[in-house]
This record gives sequence, structure tokens and C-alpha cells, in this order.
Amino acid sequence: MLEGAMPVRQTPKPRRRRTSEARPYHHGDLRRVLIDAALQLAAEGAEVSVREAARRAAVSPGAPFRHFPNRDALMAAVAEEAQRRFRVEIEAALAETTSADPLARFRAFGIAYVRWAMHNPAHFEIISTGRYFAYDNSAELTRDNAELVALTERMLAEAASQGLLRSPDLKRILIAGRALIYGFARMNLDGHFPRWGVEERQIERMAEGVIDLFIAGIAKR
Repeated sequence: MLEGAMPVRQTPKPRRRRTSEARPYHHGDLRRVLIDAALQLAAEGAEVSVREAARRAAVSPGAPFRHFPNRDALMAAVAEEAQRRFRVEIEAALAETTSADPLARFRAFGIAYVRWAMHNPAHFEIISTGRYFAYDNSAELTRDNAELVALTERMLAEAASQGLLRSPDLKRILIAGRALIYGFARMNLDGHFPRWGVEERQIERMAEGVIDLFIAGIAKR
């Protein structure tokens, strides 16, 4: 360096900005994101796993295991969310039924059940079959289902106390009603109605007619 010359000032190199791929994933509710991802996979008919849900949610493969140690835990959470949404639908339908007639409320329950199953086929599939997880392993689902059964039992018991039913066998009526409503929803999910000459736009109206026919059969004339 020449004597007296000004030292060359080193220009600091700009810091390399980390890309979004390099940043660790932070989400306000990773549990919710994983539940939604698992539901989407189920709706597509794809195999559901914790790792596949993580891939769909764009998080590292190990991140979900802090919330869901295995597939059963993930699917139980998905089913619990499905059941919660189902309860909201049922309660809204009953709240809109101003009739004091318990059979009218029973009808509203049945129609709401079928409509929800039709509009939410993936949710219905998850909570109505043992394909995805062991239903009885979830205390929340078991309790919630028992509450819904008790609700329908109270409707029928009230109808019986008012002399509205032809038969005093409430258990048989309840099982028959459950078989009818579940069976109708299942037939729709499995795509049977076109073979019976029922177009898609007619299915909801057909459900109402079938439920009305059932209630006419159990009610005193």
C-alpha cells in the first residue's frame, strides 16, 4: 500500500435473506391445519396418514407428531370435528322447529341428519364407519353419540306420553328410525339412487317423503 493512501473501505456483504422454504414453519393452529388436511385426503379417497397430512399441510414430517402420535389419533380428531359440526346442524334444525309436537321435532332431526350427510359425505363416512379408526376409542365421540341417542329417546318418550304412538316399544321404533335415516344417507353416499330412478335433484325431497312415511307408520291415526 502506498504511504499516505487512504485505506480501501470494505463494503459489508449484504446478508443473505432466508427463503420461505428455509424458515421454520410456524402456524397459529397447526392442529387445525392437519385436521383439515386429513379431511381433504379422506374426501379425495386417498390414504390418510400423519405424514401425508403433514405433506399436504406443507410442514416438516415430524411436526405433526407433537399433536398426533399416530394415524388413529389424527382420525379421531377429524371425527370429533365432524361430530361437532353434525351437532351444530341438528341443534339448528331443532331450534327452527317451533312445533310442540315431539314427532315434528323427530322429523326435523331425521331430515337434518340426511341433509348433513348428503352435503358432507367425507365427514359422514368418517363418523359412520370403522374404516378410518376405532370409534369406541374416543370417549368424546362415544359420549356425544350417547347424547344424540338420548335426545331422540326423549322425543319418542314424549310422543308416547301424549298418546301419539301406535306402539309402546320405543326401542324398536328408535332402531327402526335409525336404520331408515342411516340407510338412506348410506344409499346416497354409495350412489344407489340413480339405479332406483331418483335424480340427484330429487334426493332431498325423497328423503323428506320417506321420513314422513315412517312417522305416519308409527303415529296413531
